[in-house]
Amino acid sequence: MFDKVLIANRGEIALRIIRTCRDLGVRTVAVYSTPDADAQFVKSADEAVHIGPGAPTRSYLNIPNIIGAAVKTGAEAVHPGYGFLSEDPYFAEICADDGITFIGPPPDVMENVGDKATARKLMTAAGLPLLPGTTEPVDSVEAAEEIARDIGYPVIIKAAAGGGGRGITVVRRPQDLRDAYTTTRANAQAVFKNSAVYIERYLTDTRHIEIQVLCDDFDGAVHLGERDCSVQRRHQKLVEESPGPGIPSELRARLGAAAVAGARAVGYRGAGTVEFLLEADPAAQNAFWFMEMNARIQVEHPVTELVTGVDLVSEQLRVASGSPLTVKQEDIEISGHAVECRINAEDPDRGFAPTPGLLEKYRTPGGPWVRVDTDYVPGSRVSPYYDSMIGKLIVWGPDRTTCLDRALRALSEFEVAGPGVHTTIAMHQEILGHPEFRRGGVATDFLERHFAL
Repeated sequence: MFDKVLIANRGEIALRIIRTCRDLGVRTVAVYSTPDADAQFVKSADEAVHIGPGAPTRSYLNIPNIIGAAVKTGAEAVHPGYGFLSEDPYFAEICADDGITFIGPPPDVMENVGDKATARKLMTAAGLPLLPGTTEPVDSVEAAEEIARDIGYPVIIKAAAGGGGRGITVVRRPQDLRDAYTTTRANAQAVFKNSAVYIERYLTDTRHIEIQVLCDDFDGAVHLGERDCSVQRRHQKLVEESPGPGIPSELRARLGAAAVAGARAVGYRGAGTVEFLLEADPAAQNAFWFMEMNARIQVEHPVTELVTGVDLVSEQLRVASGSPLTVKQEDIEISGHAVECRINAEDPDRGFAPTPGLLEKYRTPGGPWVRVDTDYVPGSRVSPYYDSMIGKLIVWGPDRTTCLDRALRALSEFEVAGPGVHTTIAMHQEILGHPEFRRGGVATDFLERHFAL
């Protein structure tokens, strides 16, 4: 195991990684921007290094400053968390060049799964089912129009290097394709520095199901069941739960086997997530299709931890340090039900516009089987520079109904207040209390149909 790890991230995920490192006796180094100087993750680390001003490009995306901090402090490894540099193969290569272990998959594997078109090609070769579409980037609007005619509308145009719900455009009519193609490519270039896009058939009645996988360098590969991430707005997740409501054991086994096969096929190492679209119509007999693979820890990983008892960050650290996984497939048991609500500083009544500001009041819920991952305390300031999520409420119950009732109780205890600050707490209460959601198995258009977004 490592003696010292630098966390190249901020906020709740940095604090969460620090806590597991402390459990394992590993010393930690936090890096921080000027606005984060008084953050809890900075205070909790054994050492902290200032890496720049608030703008991410000058701090948390500043590779020379982060590598310099690792070298200066003698950190043997870097944990990237999620977002920022977590799926940047160039950063992983620079770490290796400087003798620093990157806690994640090898750079070439990250590059292959990070390019969505390449990942589709590799997963097809591994036998995973794909929706009709392209496995190569679509280089012209004329080609896009021909492909869309062949596979049928509606279609979805996706940035090959996209992620986090960005770089995605749904096209329902032929006359809208040309503008959508041009705009998506331009946005992809601006956001991801890569204008490549691919096209696939868009399904309107599907669930978003993802499988957590862990792989080591000793041919060990396991899946830890599924998470249902279908409650989304603009392709960004709001609520996640495990296990997926109404997922039969036979389908769970098929999804898990497909995810492990895909991970093995690309030579994966560490913690990753294989994402699928699942046909919501029971008449489709549990048909599913590969969507993408995320080469990092996920925001929603805690729900898997609560139903399996496996510390995913601990497994990441062990694998990266050269040890095998501590669990085999036969060790994995799903116990009870867990749900996660992302508490964002956003105003749902204004299109989920971010509402940064001072948190004059910040009281998190507690009680048995309630977990809150957050880096905020009363007096903290939500910065306009970073993601608007201020906390994750994760709740476990012996069954789904108890879990959701417990989560509603916890949401009622969650207090956030400050000048101009709005949150998604009330919306989560509406979602978890909605009759259709309570029945389970909602499709990805659930919010659009019921909340007039």
